[in-house]
Parts: sequence; structure tokens; C-alpha cells
Amino acid sequence: MLDMLVVGGGYVGLAAAVAVKQAAPHLAVEVVEAAPEHVWQKDERASAIIAAATRMLEVLGVWNEILPDAQPINRMIVTDSRTSDPVRPVFLTFDGEVEEGRPFAHMVPNVSMVRALRGAAERLGITIRHGIRATGFTNTGSQCQVSFSDGSTTQTRLLVACDGVRSKLRDMAGIKTVTWEYGQSGIVATVSHERPHQGVAEEHFLPSGPFAILPLTGSRSSLVWTERTADADRLVESDDLVFEDELQRRFGHKLGEIQVVGGRKAFPLGLTLARSFVAPRLALAGDAAHGIHPISGQGLNLGFKDVAALAQTVVEADRLGLDIGALDVLERYQTWRRFDTFRMGVTTDVLNRLFSNDNTPLRVARDFGLGIVERMPKLKNFFIDQAAGKSSEGPSLLRGEAI
Repeated sequence: MLDMLVVGGGYVGLAAAVAVKQAAPHLAVEVVEAAPEHVWQKDERASAIIAAATRMLEVLGVWNEILPDAQPINRMIVTDSRTSDPVRPVFLTFDGEVEEGRPFAHMVPNVSMVRALRGAAERLGITIRHGIRATGFTNTGSQCQVSFSDGSTTQTRLLVACDGVRSKLRDMAGIKTVTWEYGQSGIVATVSHERPHQGVAEEHFLPSGPFAILPLTGSRSSLVWTERTADADRLVESDDLVFEDELQRRFGHKLGEIQVVGGRKAFPLGLTLARSFVAPRLALAGDAAHGIHPISGQGLNLGFKDVAALAQTVVEADRLGLDIGALDVLERYQTWRRFDTFRMGVTTDVLNRLFSNDNTPLRVARDFGLGIVERMPKLKNFFIDQAAGKSSEGPSLLRGEAI
């Protein structure tokens, strides 16, 4: 019988398995992933990793492997304009480091993260099974029996659902969600450009939604381009000339000529918050617990915060001789994570509604607000610390400490 079974072999699922197994090597931990074994190597996306998450990855022993592919974000620029505006005034800038030698965030290719975490899992003896789906589970009191698409079954004391925003395990457990769609899609692409970006990230608030330019290693940037869903579908399906012309209008010319590198995809955007993060013998983590708008770049980092809190809950309960899958134990994890997740979900929802429009009085009010923040260094530093996940009371891993 397993002690912990993780369903979902992405970065959140792998990090959860590694964090628990590293701190409690005697626990039997396994990961199952529905996708075939090598699909993760085709992921062309990159993600923003905040300082607190890099501390956790350091403790897990994988950050040094990821670091050569990671691009520090040295500065963040925020503008509010229309696509047709000849000049985009800068209303807000964030500079500096949360501590010496540590920027508030890095951009990291997803492939690099998964590769490093898979390597750590294999070194710890964690089995990763590919190409099978969890089709059901039954709580028998002292354990949970999970059935799979290949006809096999497994018994585990704790089942961790990291199976995405449309989590099947969450539905099987009867956990309801608060969900709504924004009528927007996020176009994700990578571009190369003539001039270096100097580690500067830019977020342009345009009437259709935020257009984020996020620096990658070399003269490349990752884009998260929000458009109304019908327009996003049209742009993704258009030929390269049309797509790059529309892209250049939004990207601007400060980095010279740009060119799309690799593919481009559009993902529908919405808000999904699970009403409960736990059930007897079950814990939700990552997108299975919450899906938020990418306007703040915090989606993956919420998942890593889940990992740190869940791992500490499980390991400390095990050290006390408690049942790691018992509901009263898992409630500690839920208490740790629900408020922070709800707050971030509400914040991203309000920001998206506030900035994804072309209402003139609202534009004046929000630009005035951005200007006030720009002129108050202490308030700016507070926002930087929040964005970087800086806290003296969070889980040990996020402070760079072993559990």
C-alpha cells in the first residue's frame, strides 16, 4: 500500500511528491500521469517563478539545475494604453531585488522545471507511471482504493489531485467549484527580437486585456497576450504575416524586429475556485484547487505554495504518528491555503475587470491610482514583497528551510 499517490505529473504534482519523499524517505510515494511519457518535452511555454518558489526549489535540490535556463526579471514596467496610441506612458515600475542576489522573479521554461523535478523524483526512488488515468476511488476508512484506466488498482493513505483545472478527481469527490468565464483567451507564444531586453518585463493594459512581455534567456521573450476569445481564435489560426503584424502593433518597436519562435496556442481564461481543498483521504493542489487569470503571473506560484503547505502538513503529521490522510490532518493544509488563494482569485478578477475595458472615466481613475503607487516607495516595496511571496510565517520550504 502507498502512503501518498499523486495524480498529475506536471511541475506541481512532481514537486509535491519530491517534497514529501525528501523530508520523509520512509513514506511510499508514487505519481501517475495521464499523458504519454515524453509529451512534457514538447511544452514550449515558460512560467514566472517568484523568489519564494525558487527558495523551495533550492531546498528540493533542483534550482541549480534549472538556473542556467532561468532569466531573472530585473524590472517590471506597467503601462495603460490603447493599441492605436503612438506613445505608451509608463505609469508604474518595479525595480530591485527582494534580497541581495535574488530578484523577485525568474522566467523559467516549463520543460526545464519538469526535467529537473523528474530527475529528483527518480533519484528519490519515486515511481512515475505514464499513460494511465484515475477512473475512480473509494474511501474505505483507513485507506483509499484508486482504480485506473488500464484496469489496475492501488491502495493509498492519501490521494493528491494535481490533475488540472478540470480535475476529474475533484468531481468524483463531489467537491463543487465557484466558476465563471471571462470571454477571453490567453495567446501564448515565444518571440525573438533584435535588441536585448535587459531582463525587463512589461505589462501593457490594453482594452481587450493585458499584454505581457516576459524576458527569456538570450534575445527572446515569452508572451501572454489576452484577447476576446473570438479574436484570439482568429489570430492563432491566421498566417504568420497577419499574426506577426498584429503582434508588432502591441509589442512595439523598442526591441527591433520580432519573429515568432515555435508554435502559438490560445487558452480560454476564467476563474475556478474549489469550495473545499480537502476531503477524507483527498487533497487538491495546483489548478485542481484553483485556476485564476494570468494577469498577475501567480497561477503556478499558487500551486507551489500548495506544495509547500501540503508537504509540511503531511510530514509533520507523520512525525507525530498521525494518519496523514485523515480529514482533521488535511484541514490544516486547507486552513493554510484557502484564504491566500481566495484573496489572489479576487485580486486577479478585480484587476482584469478594472483594466480590460476602454471606459474613459475608469481609465483616468486607474491611471491616477497607478501614479500614486509609483510615488510611494514603501507601498511599492510592499507590493514587490507580496508578489515575491516574502513572508516570515509561511511554510518552511518557501522560506528556504527544510521541513
